[in-house]
Amino acid sequence: MVITQTPFRVSFFGGGTDYRSFFEEYGGSVISTTIDKYCYVTVRHLPRFFEHSNHIVYSKIEQVNSVSEIQHPLVREAMLYLDMHELSIAYDADLPARSGLGSSSAFAVGLLQAFNALKGKYVSKMKLSQAAVHLERVLCNEAGGEQDQVQAAFGGLNRINFSRNGYNIHPIIISNNRKNSLNEHLMLFFTGFSRLSYEIAIEQQKALSDKTSELKEMLKLVDEAESMLISKCDITEFGRLLDYTWQLKRSLTGNITNESIDTIYKTARQNGAVGGKILGAGGGGFLLIFAKPEYQPGIRKALNDLLYVPFSFENEGSRILHYSYEDWELTTRGEG
Repeated sequence: MVITQTPFRVSFFGGGTDYRSFFEEYGGSVISTTIDKYCYVTVRHLPRFFEHSNHIVYSKIEQVNSVSEIQHPLVREAMLYLDMHELSIAYDADLPARSGLGSSSAFAVGLLQAFNALKGKYVSKMKLSQAAVHLERVLCNEAGGEQDQVQAAFGGLNRINFSRNGYNIHPIIISNNRKNSLNEHLMLFFTGFSRLSYEIAIEQQKALSDKTSELKEMLKLVDEAESMLISKCDITEFGRLLDYTWQLKRSLTGNITNESIDTIYKTARQNGAVGGKILGAGGGGFLLIFAKPEYQPGIRKALNDLLYVPFSFENEGSRILHYSYEDWELTTRGEG
């Protein structure tokens, strides 16, 4: 049996420039961090006492024989990719899926981590992130960027640069006091809306050719944001820049925001927030707010109909919580 723990991420700057159609031509760069909210994947070989060969538990329960019968695309394609059979797989998480925190990619990374461990193989963080990108973007043919898989695998506060040749991870080195100050200025609210990020990503990808200037501007902001973090400037300048990048992001497509989200954000600003943004592809999920600590009680009161989720930064990335050896040999029952 293997149990993996993989963190969700909060993206600050550069989202959209990590789409391959953009960064292969112009380069891409993002600043994001992982947080202490996780998905957990448990994988073990299924004992042969049942009529089915594979048992998968997530928001649904699947009991099938052939791997090709599995409805969950990530599970099905990952099992085919690594030639896995006769498995019991369970997914659990601290926060809901489809909410802008990179949950799908965290699941992909945690699942591949578990599969390799079950085979007795160690996989580096780089190879793990590359495999997760391949799984989601190629095998599952889902639209989207490539920062989430990297963040889930590596963990930490990073700048990730993308080019035709792949990507490079550059940890942002700042003092603990500076990092804690950044963390203390951030608030996370669940808007209550859920959305399929890949559907919004498809629309965003279609719009990229018409929004090149906006994406180039968002790319430049990554340099500015990194300079703010590593310098001694007032940390609230980072929040003001978040507001600016949010205004650019919301102009990319009509699906990124809506009247309800705009009202929530406006309310937060009226009560002292400096900046913020909807996380992930947009359309709902979690709203990140940047505000001085003294204004946060007022913001929480003004947004008391939303679920507030406190969080802290984390640095480890995906890891194995439990491993126990299984003596197992494949049978051909039900496989086709």
